[in-house]
Amino acid sequence: MAKPATLNPSAMEGLEAKLWAAADALRNNMDAAEYKHVVLGLIFLKYISDAFEAKRADLVALAAEGADPEDPDEYRAENIFWVPKEGRWSVLKDNAPQPTIGKLVDDAMAAIERDNPSLQGVLPKDYARPGLDKQRLGQLINLVSNIALGSPADRAKDMLGRVYEYFLSQFASAEGKKGGQFYTPAHVVRVLVEMLAPYKGRVYDPCCGSGGMFVQSEKFIQAHSGRIGDISIYGQESNYTTWRLAKMNLAIRGIDAQIGHGDTFHSDRHPDLKADYVIANPPFNDSDWRGDLLKTDKRWAYGVPPAGNANYAWVQHFIAHLAPTGLAGFVLANGSMSSNQSGEGEIRKAIIEADLVDCMVALPGQLFYATQIPVCLWFLAKYKKNGRFRDRRGETLFIDARKLGVLKNRVQRELTDEDVAKIAGTYHAWRGDKGAGKYEDVAGFCKAATLDEIRKHGHVLTPGRYVGAEAVEDDGEPFDEKMARLAATLRQQQAEAAKLDAAIASNLKELGYGE
Repeated sequence: MAKPATLNPSAMEGLEAKLWAAADALRNNMDAAEYKHVVLGLIFLKYISDAFEAKRADLVALAAEGADPEDPDEYRAENIFWVPKEGRWSVLKDNAPQPTIGKLVDDAMAAIERDNPSLQGVLPKDYARPGLDKQRLGQLINLVSNIALGSPADRAKDMLGRVYEYFLSQFASAEGKKGGQFYTPAHVVRVLVEMLAPYKGRVYDPCCGSGGMFVQSEKFIQAHSGRIGDISIYGQESNYTTWRLAKMNLAIRGIDAQIGHGDTFHSDRHPDLKADYVIANPPFNDSDWRGDLLKTDKRWAYGVPPAGNANYAWVQHFIAHLAPTGLAGFVLANGSMSSNQSGEGEIRKAIIEADLVDCMVALPGQLFYATQIPVCLWFLAKYKKNGRFRDRRGETLFIDARKLGVLKNRVQRELTDEDVAKIAGTYHAWRGDKGAGKYEDVAGFCKAATLDEIRKHGHVLTPGRYVGAEAVEDDGEPFDEKMARLAATLRQQQAEAAKLDAAIASNLKELGYGE
C-alpha cells in the first residue's frame, strides 16, 4: 500500500489554529452547537468537490481514449461522490459575495444528496435561513476555499480531513458538556485503538458519536502499512444530528462504513453482527435508557442490568456482539469497576468468573469535555489464549495510568504520545505480542493479577488495589534519624499552629466574637 501524503505536523497545527480562529471570528453571536453544522457542512462540501474535480481532470485527459468526465459511474467506481454542476465548489466560490449565497449552498447540498443515495438526509440544508448572516457566510466560504489550495489532490484530501477533525474537537470544547455527546478526545481513542490493534476484521461501535473511533482505526492501519480494505466498519448512533456528523466525517476520509441511526438497545441495526473488535465510549451512567422494557432481553447473559444505570447493559451488549476470538475496548465511569448497587456487583462477578476481563486501565482526570467524572478503560477478550506466546487464561492486567498526561489548559488534561505508547506497550508485552518486549510488573503502575487475587478483592476491578505503591528510592538516611527529624518538625509545626490559633482567638475577642 502506498503511504499517504504526509504533512508537517507543526505547520499543520498552525494552519488548523489559524483557520479555527478565523472561522470563530465569523461566528458572531451564533451558538457553537448551531455554527458547527454551518462550518463542517462547508468543509465536507469542499472535500467532495475537490475529490470530484481531481478525478474529473484525469477523465478529461483520457477523453480521447473513451473516458467520459460527465458519466457519474466513472466516479462511483472509485468511491468518489458524483457532484452535479450546481453542487460544485467553484459555483459557490464565484457567488460568495452575493446575497443569494445561502440558497445556493442549500441547493448544492440538496443536489448532492439527490445524486448520492448514501448521503440522503445527511447534509445540512439551512444556509438560507434569515438568522444566518450572508456576508459572513460568504467570508466563511472564502476561508474554506483556501484550505489545501494548490496542494496535490491526495494531500488536499488529508488536510481537509485533518481540519474537519480539528474543528470537531474545537466545537466539542466550545460546547462543553454537550460537546462530549459527539466527540471523544482523540488521545483517549488512540489508547483504545493502539491496544486493540484492529488490523483485519469487523470493527463495531454501537454508540459511535461523530465516528472518531473509526477515523483513529484508519490512521492506525495506515501507520502500520496495512490496507483500509482489510477492515469492515459497523456503527450506530441514536442522535440524528450526531449521526449526520459521523456520516460526513467518514465520507470525508473515504471510509466505507455501515452506520445505522437509532437506539442501540431498543432498535439494534446490526443484530446478527459478531465483531472482531468492539470499540466504544457509551454515555456514562445513563439513567434514561428505558431498561424496564428489556428485562428479558437475550443479551443479558450475565444478569439483568438495573433500569437506573445502563453501564452493564452496554458491557453485555458489547459481549453479545463479540466474535469467538473478539476483543472489546471501551470507556466507562470509574464506578463501574466497584459498584455493587442494583445487582451490578453480581453482573461484574459473573463476567470476571467467565474470564472475559483482559485488562483494566485507570485514566487520569480532566480528559473529557463532557464530564469531570473519573473514567477507566475496560478490555474484554472472548478467548485469552489469543496472544502469540502467552496463555493469559485466568489472568487480568491492571494498569494505573492516573499519574500520566499533561495539562493542556486549566481544565483539560491530555495524554501524550509517550503516555499512549507506555500504556499500549505494557499491554502488548503482557499479551506476548511479537516485538513488544518482555512484561514485568511495575509497582504503582501495572500488575498481572490472577483470578484468585481478584476474588480476594471481592471482584472489584480498580487497578489501584492491585498495582500497589510506587517504589520510592532509598535516600540513605537511617530510619531512626529520619523519624527523630520528622518528629521534631511535627512538634515545631504544632507549636506554630498553637500560636496562630491563639492569635486568631485574640483577634476575634477584640472584634467582640470571643468568649
